[in-house]
Amino acid sequence: MSNQGSRQHEGGGNGLSDSPAAVGSDATLRRIGDALHGLRYGSVLVIVQDGVVVQIERTEKTRFVK
Repeated sequence: MSNQGSRQHEGGGNGLSDSPAAVGSDATLRRIGDALHGLRYGSVLVIVQDGVVVQIERTEKTRFVK
């Protein structure tokens, strides 16, 4: 199996800064919303350490009709 349909957003080259953000802040909620935008099948994982969001991962699955 390949990971062709998978994508991850972790700050990197997507134009977002890599600085941690407080849980519930407007910036954090906007980033989570951006990760959810357009997602049909997959998951968004939010990593929190000491009340601060330090990472957001988006994994998108591609489903093929039989």
